[in-house]
Amino acid sequence: MCTTCGCASGETRVEGADLHPHQESHSHAHHSHAGHHHHGPDGHSHSHSHSHARIAPKAHPVGGETPFTPADNGRDLHYGKGAAHAHAPGLSQSRMVQIEQDILGKNDRYAAINRARLQGQSLLSINLVSSPGSGKTTLLTRTIEDLRERCAIAVIEGDQQTANDAERIRATGASAVQINTGKGCHLDAHMVGHALDKLELEALDLLMIENVGNLVCPAAFDLGEAHRVAILSVTEGEDKPVKYPDMFSGAELMLLNKVDLLPHLNFDVEACIASARKVNPAIEVIQCSATSGEGMSAWYQWIAERQQAMIQREIDALEARLGGLKQKQQKLSL
Repeated sequence: MCTTCGCASGETRVEGADLHPHQESHSHAHHSHAGHHHHGPDGHSHSHSHSHARIAPKAHPVGGETPFTPADNGRDLHYGKGAAHAHAPGLSQSRMVQIEQDILGKNDRYAAINRARLQGQSLLSINLVSSPGSGKTTLLTRTIEDLRERCAIAVIEGDQQTANDAERIRATGASAVQINTGKGCHLDAHMVGHALDKLELEALDLLMIENVGNLVCPAAFDLGEAHRVAILSVTEGEDKPVKYPDMFSGAELMLLNKVDLLPHLNFDVEACIASARKVNPAIEVIQCSATSGEGMSAWYQWIAERQQAMIQREIDALEARLGGLKQKQQKLSL
């Protein structure tokens, strides 16, 4: 069970697959592993911790409470200042950090396998993260419909239950794999690896991963994606980035969605962007509306630039390899 948010070890289901949590297996780039998404490569079950700190500051008091600072005047409680940046009854900060390192270390190994697979197919992958109701699925369906003539897109959908969003994607003609996480609050790299097995990667140009609606736990889990994009709708608060800094500090782009609703809301766009750049000075921001189409061309240009950059890197690597082979050929012909 997650030590910070309480997600338990229910069975993860990849729609269309008959997978038992102790029997499923899949192969990634000549590497096979077995187990459920809570199982590491060694086959043993591990408890999840979604705290994000990797460097331990000053020791935390017994019980996990952080002492009040003078500015608090005794009014507030802070449970995110310890070594684990989280609190769980009965677990010390050092134990929580160790759990995090174990879980995320295994996840990172799966993520590396996924990344190698995707790069081997010259397939750009984007992990879309947000709170529930931000408009991720509507943005995805609009993107697929607008880019269908030039870009073959598939989607991995993450939700606790139902295949509703996957069905919406399939209605556009695109391939979609639904991952139901049960009580889990995020996708992890092991789940995504199973989903990749169900897609024809060689036929795709772009893979979108719609993560579970949650601004906390998905921030900690690398899925093997090339880029992470945070979606924030104007129906949410402008201070969301500073309230949930891990999510926005790890994103390259923030899509400020539903801007068509701004005339009807009391939402400060500039304050929101300043909030995002407070936690991530390098974050790019695109204001858009998947409903009206405003700003969507800028989003498509952002995608195209990263596709072109990926292809150029591959061309440069091939040319360097070819140059080395030609030099070797000339040397052997002397």
